Amino acid sequence: MYAIIETGGKQYRVEEGDVIKVEKMPLSEGDKAVFDRVLVVSNDDDLKVGKPFVDGVTVEGSVLEQGKSKKIIVFKYKAKKNFRKRQGHRQPFTRVKIEKIG
Repeated sequence: MYAIIETGGKQYRVEEGDVIKVEKMPLSEGDKAVFDRVLVVSNDDDLKVGKPFVDGVTVEGSVLEQGKSKKIIVFKYKAKKNFRKRQGHRQPFTRVKIEKIG
């Protein structure tokens, strides 16, 4: 059984027991995360596709950690103008373990 959920402007294909890394959610470690924006649910031969979301289906998970990704360098440059700007960025994330689809 799997589902396709939408959170943080992205879509994820999840199954029970999966650990996913999503955009930061305002939850602390150990809290329950409920995803109600479910696009598709597949249960063996039965496939339900929402328009745009499947009614009455939620995906539940627990928050494992809040963290930041590895640093990336943002470098802006304009040719022949002696303009250079260097900046770093670390994107915050929430790691969630999927526990129940239903």
